[in-house]
This record gives sequence, structure tokens and C-alpha cells, in this order.
Amino acid sequence: MTALASRPKAPEGPLLRVEGLVAGHGASPAIGPLSFTIEPGEVIGLWGANGAGKSTLLDALVGTAHRFAGTLVRRPGLTLAYQEQQPARLPLMPMTGLDLLRAAGVLDPPPSLRLRAWLGQRLDTLSGGEFQLLHVWATLGSGMDLILLDEPTNNLDPGAETLVGEFLAKPRGGQAVLLVSHERDFLDRVCHRVVEVLAWKG
Repeated sequence: MTALASRPKAPEGPLLRVEGLVAGHGASPAIGPLSFTIEPGEVIGLWGANGAGKSTLLDALVGTAHRFAGTLVRRPGLTLAYQEQQPARLPLMPMTGLDLLRAAGVLDPPPSLRLRAWLGQRLDTLSGGEFQLLHVWATLGSGMDLILLDEPTNNLDPGAETLVGEFLAKPRGGQAVLLVSHERDFLDRVCHRVVEVLAWKG
């Protein structure tokens, strides 16, 4: 009889645990204290007033904002992808939409015919909304454990915003999404729960 190696058991528990986080850019805190967890498969929205520090929170999670207090506990081996409010795009960008997906490690073709039409186009010929939508799909399809999206519906028309909601509703195994939006109705539609971000008051 041949012994078969057992498949390693997936780690249990949250992907990320945030406890008493106070963070900001520069010498002064901007947000906190905040505490929440992100479980595998969850889509969590971040909500708060303009200037409350929602983007600062995402920066703190990836290490580009200063953590003044609190802890971030990541699952060992956690992989992460982060789309900022304005995804970087050079004035001259000869790579195509398909090149972008390949660079992000995306294996699945876009589910929308609208996106598939852009795969052969140069990125510098796409409109701001077209590039934004394609970039959202590339980020979600990257296979990372945790996806951070900062205002993914920026520059999008209602039809494209609906597509983002469909992307987020697509079964994604244990992958979790943490997203910022100024549209509370959108967050309520697409998220399992919403975390309110409060500005720091020293």
C-alpha cells in the first residue's frame, strides 16, 4: 500500500486582527483607537466622514502610515493586495489590459464582456473609469488573501459600479476584501458588515 501525503490543513482564525489601533501620517495621530477583525471570505466596508482617516487606516495596514498605539496581528503567511484611490498610470503606458491582468497573476478572464473588450487595448488609451474598473478586477483576481480597495467606484458610471458589486459578490473562497467608499448605500449592498472609522481626538 502506498502512503499518500495528507494535505496541509488551512490555518484557522481571522486573517487580520486590529486592536486599539491609533495611526496617522507625520507627528500626530489621525485615527483611532479602532478594533476589528477580518475573517476569511468577508467583504467589510470602511465608513466615516470625509477626513476621518479611512485611507490612513489602509495605509497603516500596509505599513505606510505610522502606528502610534495598538496591535496588528496578521495570520502567518498572509498575502495582501492594495489598490489606492488613484491607481498609478503613466501618460505613456504601452502595456495592454491583458498585460495588466497577467502582471497581477490573474488567471480567470473578466466575467463582463465590457471588460473583455479592453484586454487588447493599451492602458493609456482607456478612460479613467475604464482603467479603474479593469484595475479593480486585476486586484481582486490577484489571488491574494486580503484585498484592500480604496474608493473602488471612483470615476465609474452606474453600470460600472454595478459590475464592481458583482465582482465582490463572486465566490472567492477564503479571500477577504476591506474596502473604503463614500457611498454608504453601496457599502450596505455589497458588504457583510461595515466598520465606522473615527478621527482621533487627543
